[in-house]
Formats: sequence, C-alpha cells, structure tokens
Amino acid sequence: MNKKIPMRQCVGCREMKTKRELIRIIRTSEDEILVDATGKKNGRGAYICPSQECFYQAVKNKGLERSLKTAIPEEIYKELEKEMEKIDT
Repeated sequence: MNKKIPMRQCVGCREMKTKRELIRIIRTSEDEILVDATGKKNGRGAYICPSQECFYQAVKNKGLERSLKTAIPEEIYKELEKEMEKIDT
C-alpha cells in the first residue's frame, strides 16, 4: 500500500512541495515565532523552502504573517534569516 506523502505550500514561492523539503516556522501559544526543525512542536505552522529567495519573497508578500495570523516584528525576521542561513546550502 502506498503511503500518502504530506504536501505543503511554501509561503514564499507558493509552490507545493513535500513536507520534508520545507522548513516549518511556528507561532506558539505564547506568541513566540520559532523555526521548528523537528516539525513536531505545537503551534500554528507555516512552511517555507530552505532558500533565501523564498524567505525574502515571504517577507515581501507578508506570506508568513498571513499564515501565522500575526504581525511579525523586524527582529524576528532577522533571527529567522540567521536560522535560514544555517540551513541554506
């Protein structure tokens, strides 16, 4: 039997990709915004490709803010950008 592969849409480029290819960014119940490396943490999640272009696109079109249903302060974007740089190959 074939296992269904979970697909998610990148908030930057808006492409559908497998969940495993994307990075999950969550908003916790305490309104913290974090990069969820495990993909298992509780919270409202948004998915993004592990590339700077998608990140900038998501910032520009406010894709992350829409997905997480909250305004995102500048310093959080800077932190996320640092995290993304570590992941970006």
